[in-house]
Amino acid sequence: MVRRAIRLVSFDAFRSLGIPGVSVLKPEDFIRQRVLIEATDWVLFPQTWQLNVLCYAWKRRVFPSPSTYDIGYDKVEQTRVFESLAPAHVPRTLIRAADEGAIEQAIDELGLPLVVKEPRNAMGRGVHLLETRSALRAWCAQHPVLYAQEYLPLSADLRVVWVGDRVLTAYWRRGGDGFHHNIACSAILDYEAIPGAALELLAALARTLGIDHAGFDIAWMDGHPYLLELNVLFGNAGLRQAGVDIAGTIVAHLHERVGSAI
Repeated sequence: MVRRAIRLVSFDAFRSLGIPGVSVLKPEDFIRQRVLIEATDWVLFPQTWQLNVLCYAWKRRVFPSPSTYDIGYDKVEQTRVFESLAPAHVPRTLIRAADEGAIEQAIDELGLPLVVKEPRNAMGRGVHLLETRSALRAWCAQHPVLYAQEYLPLSADLRVVWVGDRVLTAYWRRGGDGFHHNIACSAILDYEAIPGAALELLAALARTLGIDHAGFDIAWMDGHPYLLELNVLFGNAGLRQAGVDIAGTIVAHLHERVGSAI
């Protein structure tokens, strides 16, 4: 069976490396490139602000999927989704207006220290460990919404990379700066002894939600996985170290979805 080439455009040159035959466009030019875009099978890695036009006005297939963007865009929203499907696998979390009542509720329910997060950030930025009431009060004074979670004392966390409909790779991130375990904070990667229960949880969640390109961060405590967050546009250092072909996996997934075998 001969498989025809699929027609692709991308708005992210870096994330399209190794994908054959892709035309890379500047996001700001996409309206002017309507004819080209409407002739394609897939639009790769658009920016969030382009999705309404691409998906609903021009009826284009986009990768990552719209649900991946919708859920990954905001930590508040993704946490609520996690809680709706797997509440036993979410750290105790408080999300509410950052007023004086929030300070008291956070300390009463989560204790100190606790973790606060900015809803829209990545690579460990916007995630802080607060150890005192005064630090929490200062944080709330600067942020309209309090997103706080219980502190899980971890020596490592687990990054699981999901692409298409499968786990592409998974690895522990150890060390870092003592609190953050991501590569941006100099964590050491370890690909050994990945717990199957964490991968099964992740696979069930991703398939239910229609997520097809994400790096999931998972805490492993006393034999139990906890979902921390997902990143739509994750770093590739862990993939390179593992020798994983993400471009080939993406292309195979796109062919399968478009039904292009002839």
